[in-house]
Amino acid sequence: MTSDSTDLFDLLGRAIDGETPAVLATVVALEPVDETDPTDLPELGSKILIGVGDKPLGSFGNDDLDRVVIRDATGELSAGTTGLRHYGPRGEARAEDVAVFVETFAPPPQMLIFGAVDFTAALTRVAKVLGYRVTVCDARPVFATNQRFPYADEVVVDWPNRLLTKVGPQLSGRDAICILTHDPKFDIPAALEALQTDVGYIGAMGSRRTTEDRNERLRAEGVTEADISRIRGPIGLDLGGRTPEETAISICAEIISMRSGRKAAALKDVSGAIH
Repeated sequence: MTSDSTDLFDLLGRAIDGETPAVLATVVALEPVDETDPTDLPELGSKILIGVGDKPLGSFGNDDLDRVVIRDATGELSAGTTGLRHYGPRGEARAEDVAVFVETFAPPPQMLIFGAVDFTAALTRVAKVLGYRVTVCDARPVFATNQRFPYADEVVVDWPNRLLTKVGPQLSGRDAICILTHDPKFDIPAALEALQTDVGYIGAMGSRRTTEDRNERLRAEGVTEADISRIRGPIGLDLGGRTPEETAISICAEIISMRSGRKAAALKDVSGAIH
């Protein structure tokens, strides 16, 4: 083990002790094809640590490979997942020369969905594909059942604001709150409590008229314009979707766009790196 690796492990240990999400990418195997120049390959056991400090630490010795691995490892960290990935010597896709184990040290991001409606079932399914731990919450026990939302990790019968009072301090920028209730007596208290958290995404379903009415109610509660702007309403990107499943995809697309800091656009209309 090199001293650099020892330093990375020390930093990773401190991150784990401090409950700071981090991800470690390690070259675990080299299987060059016949035409691969051995000098192009990274050193077996070389590492990159992400999430500790302002920028990734370590290198595989090639800027292109580093960039692609950092991109993929950051995605694994966002989802709270771990996996084995393969690349070419310069990060090429569909190549097997370099095997990199990407190990995430973080719980999966949380998504809290308020409102036991048809859109909730679809959003739960899509969110699970993206690696979220999903909680569905509704104060109406006849609607908030495990049978209606089998993909949810947890179904809670309670008022949204009361649940947020309990779990809100645990939420971070990796997490999301989706308010799908369409009812002021539920969504106003939920929005007020959501704004007290550090959650990275707050979305609220409703027409533009419903959204403006909700915003006026929030202003009457003393909410600032800056805080109101944190609430994505109407929720989701304008993808033209109509079904619950299409709406769920538009919501998750907006979450990904906000998390990555990229304005949604067709790839054919932009230049530069696509991921």
